[in-house]
Amino acid sequence: MSLQNNRSIPELISDAFGQLAKLVGNEFDLAKAEISDKAAQVGRAMGLIGAGAAIFIPALVVILIGIAYALVRAGLTEPAAFLLTGVVALVVAGVLIWIGMSRMSGDALKPTATLDQFNKDAVAAKELVR
Repeated sequence: MSLQNNRSIPELISDAFGQLAKLVGNEFDLAKAEISDKAAQVGRAMGLIGAGAAIFIPALVVILIGIAYALVRAGLTEPAAFLLTGVVALVVAGVLIWIGMSRMSGDALKPTATLDQFNKDAVAAKELVR
């Protein structure tokens, strides 16, 4: 077993740079894993939006027709009842689209763990060079 105290400065520098290279490699692996996770998150969000739209549209049409006819029976004219029902449906659709889009915002998809670790590593590298 060799003593660590007897190592030369070039050996220490070589080891330090070797450790730094390994650290950078690990950071790239972390970044790749986190980006893959975020891509999967986008895929799931898109799947939910698509499934929701596919099921929601025909059901909404039937419900809206029923609401419009109920409004006609309540005393509205047919055009007014169908227009009111359509406007309400448009608002609901806008809210659903907004929720789906917010799940894909830049902040939600930012690889925060990787960025935090890169910042910590930059500080450690600066300390190593001193």
